[in-house]
Amino acid sequence: MAYRLIALDLDGTLLDSHAQIRPETIRALQQARQQGIEIIVVTGRHHIAAYPYHHQLQLSTPAICCNGTYAYDYHARSAVAANPLSKTQMLRILEKIRAHHIQGLVYVDDAMCYEVADANIARMRAWADSLPAHVRPTIKQVASFEQLAGEAKSIWKFLAIKQDETASLDAFLAEIEAEPDLSYEWSGATRIDITQSENSKGARLAEWIATRGIDPSEVIAFGDHRNDMSMLRMAGLGVAMGNSDEVVQSCAQWVAGTHDTDAIAETLRRFVLSQ
Repeated sequence: MAYRLIALDLDGTLLDSHAQIRPETIRALQQARQQGIEIIVVTGRHHIAAYPYHHQLQLSTPAICCNGTYAYDYHARSAVAANPLSKTQMLRILEKIRAHHIQGLVYVDDAMCYEVADANIARMRAWADSLPAHVRPTIKQVASFEQLAGEAKSIWKFLAIKQDETASLDAFLAEIEAEPDLSYEWSGATRIDITQSENSKGARLAEWIATRGIDPSEVIAFGDHRNDMSMLRMAGLGVAMGNSDEVVQSCAQWVAGTHDTDAIAETLRRFVLSQ
């Protein structure tokens, strides 16, 4: 099969444990681009948090963000396809997080916003502060999410963060499941993304490749978590990282090494660069 597109999740996939892209991966992706193969980032992140890596790889494609909630064109500085939460939906989510004492972030417009600073926020801000100013994402504290929901133009998602090993989100997630127009996906071991029910990485990627005349069979996609499963199933070759769990690996056609190895480069050489 001749592949025309490489789709890459970020955390746990393209990025290693230090939130870096491995040099060998960069070289392999450069070789793929020289062969005319397109590369797209498909992530649970806000577009401002995906931008440092999009910029590093010098990509011309949009980034599919917040688990398929929207595709963002960095050159036009706008979303080219989007299905954000409505203000009414966000207020319903906020009622539930207040009742269950859930902390997290609201992703809006061009910022990631929080109410209460904790260890998770500190780690996120430390990562942002380590970046050059021109690619640094905006992470800011707000007085209340309710006020933010009333003022934001686009509400991309709510990110709920499990505070510790003993915390349970089961009751909260059961209430989200009961809402037909909302859905959630685990985007990490302690992170749950809440968005519109129709949104998924696979659906948005399928929509975008259709505009490019690319068939799903011509896509190789890499992912490591359950929010990647729709994309892995949609692609002609779905590749699960070795650090993914058995559920993710079961929907992939190939299981590579972990994100802390040169597994992506090795897989690209095996299936793409040799074609």
